[in-house]
Amino acid sequence: MGELLARIDARELSAWAAYERVTGPLGPDRADIHAAIIASTIANANRGKGGRVAKPEDFIPRWDQRGAAAAAGEQTGEDHLRLIKSLNRAMGGHEQ
Repeated sequence: MGELLARIDARELSAWAAYERVTGPLGPDRADIHAAIIASTIANANRGKGGRVAKPEDFIPRWDQRGAAAAAGEQTGEDHLRLIKSLNRAMGGHEQ
């Protein structure tokens, strides 16, 4: 932050903030949104009949929290395995 403030003044910083409000986030946040749109499209194309429609928001990381798992409650390895098996079945896979 110190380097940023040494390189640009408050006017330019305000201009960039206004630009971001109009055009959407810049940098890694924008890449997360792009990836989330693609992930939700793939999930929706592969969901089963009557399955829940995925939204891009479902795939955006929550960096300001302890992680997506914390946002949904603590998960164990068993929870992860159940989810993987469920996704495998939903996509027509079989357990070996």
